Amino acid sequence: MHRLIMAVGEVIQKQGYSGLNISNISKAAGVDRKLVYTYFGSLDNLIETYIRQKDYWNTKAKDVIERLSGDPQSIDADKMTSLLQGQFEAILADRSLQKIIHWEIGEKSEILRKLADSREETGERLLRHLDLRFEPKGIDLRAMLALQVGGLYYLALHAESNGSTFCGIDITQAEGKERIKKALDILIHDTFKKADLLTDKH
Repeated sequence: MHRLIMAVGEVIQKQGYSGLNISNISKAAGVDRKLVYTYFGSLDNLIETYIRQKDYWNTKAKDVIERLSGDPQSIDADKMTSLLQGQFEAILADRSLQKIIHWEIGEKSEILRKLADSREETGERLLRHLDLRFEPKGIDLRAMLALQVGGLYYLALHAESNGSTFCGIDITQAEGKERIKKALDILIHDTFKKADLLTDKH
């Protein structure tokens, strides 16, 4: 099972998502193609298993969010910054994940739609608690986070696929990456600080 799952990533990296068929995957895994059906029931189930294991918001972030949602008062700017910086690092470090994201934004796919819906469900567990803190202050935290998360995705994909700078910043270099992470830290802390200041005024 493990070899088949890992073979999905190998095929994605070498041939792209268009190469994800049973023949290519079983060949990369060095196993009989029948094992795809034996272990996973279908090719789609195998691919979905791999993608779920790679997705940051359905793995590492999900565990953190579950803990935070159990103790909403512990959700602060530092923890939110850590979550988003973790996403940034995860994408930069994993070419298979980059390919999956390209696939997700480039084509309609039932598998990837399920992944996106699952990601939304994970995020909702955190956001519904933050709504109680930010909405009464007139701060649209969801929109701000959407811009930040989307921006981090794009910066990571742009750097790895295009290889050029963005606003003169090269995030393939340690200095450039740290500039983005520092800017993210400032944005999130300023937003949380704004909510606290508005609370103090009332």
